[in-house]
Amino acid sequence: MRPVRAALLLGGLALLLTGLAGLFTDPRVTDPFDVLLWAAGLVVLHDGLWLPLVCALGAAATGRPVLRGWLLVVAGVGAVAVPAVLRAGDDHGNPTLLPLPYLRNWLLFLAVSAAAAALAALVRRSVRRAPREGR
Repeated sequence: MRPVRAALLLGGLALLLTGLAGLFTDPRVTDPFDVLLWAAGLVVLHDGLWLPLVCALGAAATGRPVLRGWLLVVAGVGAVAVPAVLRAGDDHGNPTLLPLPYLRNWLLFLAVSAAAAALAALVRRSVRRAPREGR
């Protein structure tokens, strides 16, 4: 297992160095330290807020696989949808930039996926409680 770990470590370090080299040599990046500050803030937000929240929800959903699956789906879709929802109306004069009603669509997704998860939980419960044939 050690050679695999060493290869993964070296590959990760090579990717990190490639990214840093690109950050400091890209002519479109005017202040690389602002980018590093933004990345540090992202790490703090992820490790200080997002990760504990996901762990707490996962711990609360222990023994409830449908709820846990729904929470994973909602978290994944939310990670993609929330930036668009927060930028709604911020089109910089280009109406085709964010043309859809993202908040409405995200709320519809939450409602439909919650209904589907509730239905799956009910089906799962009824299947588990149904009398078995031949008993």
